[in-house]
Amino acid sequence: MQRTESPVTPPVVLTIAGSDSGGGAGIQADLKTIEAGGAFGTSAVTSVTAQNTTGVQGSHLLPTDDIAAQMDAVLDDFDVAAVKTGMLATGEVIDLVAERAADLPNLVVDPVMVAASGDRLLAAEAEDAYEALVAESALVTPNADEAEVLTGREITDPDSAAAAGRDLVEMGADAALVKGGHVPGDEVVDVLVTDGAATELRHDRVDTDATHGSGCTLSAAVATRLAHGDGLQTAVAGGIDLLSRAVRYNLDVGEGPGAVHHAVELRDDATREPTSEAVESVVAALTGNKLAPLVPESGMAVAGATPHAERPDEVAAVDGRITLTMAGPRPNHGVRFGAEPELARSLLAVRERDPARRFAVTCRLPDDEAALDGLDGPVASVAEDEREADAAPEARVEAALAGVDGSPVAVVDPGAVGVEGRVLVLADGAATVTERVETILAAVE
Repeated sequence: MQRTESPVTPPVVLTIAGSDSGGGAGIQADLKTIEAGGAFGTSAVTSVTAQNTTGVQGSHLLPTDDIAAQMDAVLDDFDVAAVKTGMLATGEVIDLVAERAADLPNLVVDPVMVAASGDRLLAAEAEDAYEALVAESALVTPNADEAEVLTGREITDPDSAAAAGRDLVEMGADAALVKGGHVPGDEVVDVLVTDGAATELRHDRVDTDATHGSGCTLSAAVATRLAHGDGLQTAVAGGIDLLSRAVRYNLDVGEGPGAVHHAVELRDDATREPTSEAVESVVAALTGNKLAPLVPESGMAVAGATPHAERPDEVAAVDGRITLTMAGPRPNHGVRFGAEPELARSLLAVRERDPARRFAVTCRLPDDEAALDGLDGPVASVAEDEREADAAPEARVEAALAGVDGSPVAVVDPGAVGVEGRVLVLADGAATVTERVETILAAVE
C-alpha cells in the first residue's frame, strides 16, 4: 500500500561557523541544538578545525568565495527565520557576513575569539572588524573576555557587564547579552541590555570544567527560539535555562573535561512518560501491602523526577497521595507532573547532593526509629536546632543533608509542634524505593 505523506514545516536556522571535529562546539553543537529545539538546521562552514575535548590541534580556513557560496545556497532555497554566527576567524569573513546582514533575519552574533580550552580562534587583527557586524545584529552574545575586547572595558561584576552591554547597543546592536560564566562567583550572572535597560539573569554555578561548546549552544538555542517567534527576553531566558541544564548534565566523553549536553531538554522530555509509569509501578506495589503503619495522616506521597529534572513541574507524583480507605491504601487520583510541589522541591534538594536520586516516598515516622536500621545506606536527620515549624520542607531536607556524608537513602524529619514527623525514603530507581519502604514496613509490623 502506498502511504500518504504528512510533512512538517519547522522554522529554518542558519549557522555560519567553524567545524569542530570533536563534535562538542562549532557547527556540530549548533546543529544538534537547533534540531533539539524543533527547528531545521542549515550551515555555512567557515573553517575546519582539528579539535577535541582537550584542545585545538589545527585549523584550515575556507576561502571566502566558498563561504559565500554556502550562504547563497541556503538563502536561495530556504525560508531562513534566524541566523547565528560562531567562529569567523578573520576580518575578511566577518566583513563578508556583515555585508550580507540585511539578508540575515534575527541575526545572533556570538563573537568567538578563544575556545574554552584557551586556544585562539580569531586572528588578533580581526577584532576591530567585529564592530560592523555587531552593528547589524539583533543580539550579540560575548562572554566577559570578548566583551572586554569589543568595548575596552574591564568586566568584573554585573554593573560593568551592563556598561559593556550598553556600549555594544550604542555600536548598533539591537541587544547585547554579556555572559558571566568567566566572572568569578557562586552565581553566574548574565546581563541582557536592550535600549539601555539592563536585566540580570542569575543561576547557580555548576562545579564542572565541562563547558566545551557552551557559547555555541547558548547562541544557537536563542536563535532557534527567535525562529519560532519568541520575543527576545523569552528566547534569551530559555537559552540560558537550557545551557544551565546542559552544563550540569554534561556529556562525559573524550579525555578532556567533556562537552555540554546540547539535547538535554529533548532527552528529558522523552523520559516523562516512562517516569510517570515508574511512579505508577511504585504505587501499585505499595498499595498491595498493608501500609497503614506508614501512611501519614496527610497521606503518603510518591514521586519520581525525570533524569535531568530541575523544576517541580518535572517531577511526577500521585495526585492526592495514597490514603487509607475502607478497602485499604488507595491513591486518590492518577499520576501527573507537578501534583506534589512540596515533595518535588524536597526531592530536588536531595538531587543537588546526588542527581541520581530520582524517586521518593513520604512515610509516617515509626515510633521506634530503629525500624530504619535495616536500610541499605546512610540516613540523614533534621537536627534539633533546624526543626522550625514554619521552615519549608526543602529547607529542612537541606539542613539534614548537611549533617551526613554520602548520599542518604532516607531523610528523617521528626516534625515540630503541629507538624507530623515523617521519613523521606529515597532511591535511584522505582524498584529500589519500593524495596526500602517495604523494609521499613516489615520492621514495624
